[in-house]
Amino acid sequence: MTSWKLTAFGPKLLIRDALVAQEDVIDWDPEIVLAGFEIADDKPEDWRLDAYLPRRPNAADKAAIRSLFEGEVPEFTVEKLPEADWVTQSQEGIEPIRAGRFNVHTPEFEPDPSPGIVNFAIPASQAFGTGQHQTTAGCLAMLDAMKASGFVARNIADIGTGTGLLAFAALNLWPFATATASDIDPVCTGVIEHNCELNGVRMGASAGELTMVIADGMADPLLQARGPYDLLIANILAGPLVELASNFAEATAPGGSVLLSGLLETQEPRVRRAYRVQGFRLAARLVNGDWSVLWLRKRRMR
Repeated sequence: MTSWKLTAFGPKLLIRDALVAQEDVIDWDPEIVLAGFEIADDKPEDWRLDAYLPRRPNAADKAAIRSLFEGEVPEFTVEKLPEADWVTQSQEGIEPIRAGRFNVHTPEFEPDPSPGIVNFAIPASQAFGTGQHQTTAGCLAMLDAMKASGFVARNIADIGTGTGLLAFAALNLWPFATATASDIDPVCTGVIEHNCELNGVRMGASAGELTMVIADGMADPLLQARGPYDLLIANILAGPLVELASNFAEATAPGGSVLLSGLLETQEPRVRRAYRVQGFRLAARLVNGDWSVLWLRKRRMR
């Protein structure tokens, strides 16, 4: 499929505010995918915004992207991309990462043989979640910390699973748990099946096995029937996290936990407020770069 990309450069605050503004646009075209990141490690305040489209951007597309900026709007360049999977290309050759006890690498790299290290091989693929993004790495670190604190999970759901990495990590930490992974993108089914085989994760409906469903949020009969969950993981975006707060609360057992990420630190108060209303309280948080990872616990019934 031929894709097009618009690129602009600007200060970190300008680009980050545009990403936040996009989440608040109710009728945003889902075919316009935005990605913002720093240009280089030694230039943390210099950021770049990429907007990907499956078509040549028209005047309306450009206006929608420019409307995300208040005041000065940066100059955009327009580029036609070669017929290739840009998600896969962006992940090829990425270095392994360590988060807690987990070492995540593509198959091109050897696993880490160090004692106590859990290796996961996640190929560059059509689904997000290789562990490279700060939110995914932060979730891995938080899962490891939860285990170290004595937390026990018996029924796990990973919503917006992507490659399945966080579900794999949770099953490694709590190997006798029942686990369900879901994603809105149908391509994830094949991705999960391949990654399960690659990492020795059993698929099925029994304890210690992973069940995969395609669902929008919690809107799936099997996902609902397998609840309530004592650990619900959602590494998505701040907007959907807020919208799904009541659904996640309904799906979480009293005293159960949710692990939330995909939100900028500036968006954390809004997300925490939405879950506080639903009876959740903060158990722990960590900040990885500009991103927050939240462990919230649901109030027990009296």
